[in-house]
Amino acid sequence: MKRIHLLLAGAAIGLAAGPLIAQPSSHANHDAHAAAGSVAAPAADMSAGEVRKIDKAAGKVTLKHGPIRNLDMPPMTMVFKATDPKQLDKLKVGDKVRFVAGRGDNGGFTVQAIEPAP
Repeated sequence: MKRIHLLLAGAAIGLAAGPLIAQPSSHANHDAHAAAGSVAAPAADMSAGEVRKIDKAAGKVTLKHGPIRNLDMPPMTMVFKATDPKQLDKLKVGDKVRFVAGRGDNGGFTVQAIEPAP
């Protein structure tokens, strides 16, 4: 009888914890795909900005940007690290751009994709 109670208790714990462990959030999957560059960003995920400075040696770009919804960030001017520094080769100061921003591993902000604004 004691053995049955232990089995039932173990099964109940497994059922309760299983879905929490097995199902990653959709944001985690989106961030992983976006960082890897394997999925094109939907236009809704992109923010508008203007290139203010480019530091190709450091792989950074300074953008004056509008709201960044996915980061809950108001408009401002700030520096972003490019996840792929080659993206900076096609930019020049003054360009109007659309970009996808994210958080880097070190707590800074990154540009995961950037393109000329239409």
